[in-house]
Amino acid sequence: MEAGIVAYGVYIPKLRIKVSEIERVWEKSASGLGVIEKAVAASDEDACTLAVQAARVACEDFCIDPKRINAVYVGSESHPYAVNPTASIVAEALGTSNKYFAVDMEFACKAGTAGLQVCYALKKAKMIDIGLAIGSDTAQSKPNDPLEFTAASGAAAFFIGDSKEEVIAEIEHTCSYTSDMPDFWRRPKAEFPEHTGRFTGEAYFKHVISAAKMLMEETGYKASDFSYAVFHQPNGKFPLKAAKILGIDLERVKQGLLCPYIGNTYSASTLIGLASVLDVAKPNEKVLAVSYGSGAGSDAFVLNITDNILHRRAKVKVWDKIKEKQYIDYALYVKHRRKIKL
Repeated sequence: MEAGIVAYGVYIPKLRIKVSEIERVWEKSASGLGVIEKAVAASDEDACTLAVQAARVACEDFCIDPKRINAVYVGSESHPYAVNPTASIVAEALGTSNKYFAVDMEFACKAGTAGLQVCYALKKAKMIDIGLAIGSDTAQSKPNDPLEFTAASGAAAFFIGDSKEEVIAEIEHTCSYTSDMPDFWRRPKAEFPEHTGRFTGEAYFKHVISAAKMLMEETGYKASDFSYAVFHQPNGKFPLKAAKILGIDLERVKQGLLCPYIGNTYSASTLIGLASVLDVAKPNEKVLAVSYGSGAGSDAFVLNITDNILHRRAKVKVWDKIKEKQYIDYALYVKHRRKIKL
């Protein structure tokens, strides 16, 4: 049995704001983004609390003993502390032993999948029993900036092991495509990020398409070999365009395309989409997953679904979690996201 995913958990805040409400306030249109509404972290939630909840859900649903966790990697661009790790807080909250690797990771929206690669490598090297990779963000966006239509909150936790009784999706192959292409950034002490507008789209497609093609070249697979494809979701349109460029049937993207209903959850985006695919995938199916992080890079994965998926799934599907929501207006939105300074 190859190393792979043995458990997964997702947390999506229940608060939602409709894109139409943001349009109303700023009197501008978000047409073309393909986003209806987005998830909003409440004032008492941050990337750490979201990460803990996602990991706890996975431990409970898949009967994972936290004492078995030997590595915790938390990817985020909204860590609550500038100096003080999120990873150790998450591990303590879960009740792990004190013998584990722990690192906070940051590479824009691909920090979560970077953690997945590290846990996979550690497991292949037989250095750990189970590794935990988390993507969690409460994304920042300046008021009246295009990012405000999509920047959202959410977390996904993936546990990596190699037990033949536990692995639900083998990681057959992974690779990365990276370059110095700064399309999005936030300087020290700056509250909100800056971006290069339309140039961010150019960077996204260059890296996502390049990583996916690299993976197919290295494995010999074709687009038609994948039953599902998941891409990073900065909006509702880019993943569909990426699939079309790669020759992937758009129907194979829809199960993991969540951005229209929860927004761009940044480091959690690709991972929550992947979790949604695992909710319905069948044995022997192959899944393509490609993340993207500004700065810029993409991580690509081939996952093989095992027979264990038939009796090891999340108790509540991602799409059902999305349905649990409470709408708020723009005034409450800026209050929860602390955009008003007193």
